[in-house]
Amino acid sequence: MEQNRQPVRILTFDIEEWFHILDNDSSRGPDQWSRFPNRIRENTVRILDLLGRTNQRATFFCLGWVAERFPDIIRRIDQQGYEIASHTHYHQLAYEQSPEQFEHDVRHSVEVLSDITGKPVRSFRVPGFSIGEKNKWCFESLARCGIEVDSSVFPAPRGHGGYAGFPADGPSVVETQSGQIREFPINTTNLLGKRLVFSGGGYFRLCPWSMVRALTRSSPYIMTYFHPRDFDAGQPVLPGLNFVRRFKSYWGLSGALKKLEKWLELYSFTDIATAEKRIDWETVPRVALVNEGTGEVAC
Repeated sequence: MEQNRQPVRILTFDIEEWFHILDNDSSRGPDQWSRFPNRIRENTVRILDLLGRTNQRATFFCLGWVAERFPDIIRRIDQQGYEIASHTHYHQLAYEQSPEQFEHDVRHSVEVLSDITGKPVRSFRVPGFSIGEKNKWCFESLARCGIEVDSSVFPAPRGHGGYAGFPADGPSVVETQSGQIREFPINTTNLLGKRLVFSGGGYFRLCPWSMVRALTRSSPYIMTYFHPRDFDAGQPVLPGLNFVRRFKSYWGLSGALKKLEKWLELYSFTDIATAEKRIDWETVPRVALVNEGTGEVAC
């Protein structure tokens, strides 16, 4: 493996079905999901086999909805020594939920996952990176749900969510009235004055391998995010997607697994729990979610 100067590279997977594409009328909620075939078992096994071949650790952000229907998948991930984290229960955009709906959704997923593994759930990622400036109250809800580590911040503009004004694109601490949350945001790099993401999902599939490798070498911190569907070239085309969204969702699927395997063979990655121990949390940026002059948490 190529050696860098002690970079922090974190490997994560969002365990959701191929049809869990956000903001699409044909797949907006559980009533629609029952119409589609399930592919999550074979797609997750494909990821686990790859991790076994490359001897890499990873964190798995799991939907409670998936865990209820396929508890064997969650047990297998856990029994193979990988960290189980929450990705909510019903995979909804947080900025379309009320605080009560969001908190209930998170609690539900945490309870289901904990019941299956017998272990507490400490880490979380919101669907679509949909925590931003207008709904940063979500961090308060997460702290109340017992979440200690988060990876929901996408510190750049994007179609869904995005928190372009977040003051850090590396490990940081979010201060809430209910406790601190250690934040591992998605990493960005500056290119022609814009913040570019290359380390997950469609960005990774669309980014040329030479660029992925060059940016990996130059990045002291990398937070990845992949989905089982990112490596499933045989999945159906989801109805209702426009041309741009269909392109982003399906381009590069056939070569994505080999591309990821090449990446994992060249560089060492780890899970969030291990990376957390490597960070000096007293020295990272701190984000206090309070209204200026009131001392109250901003909602």
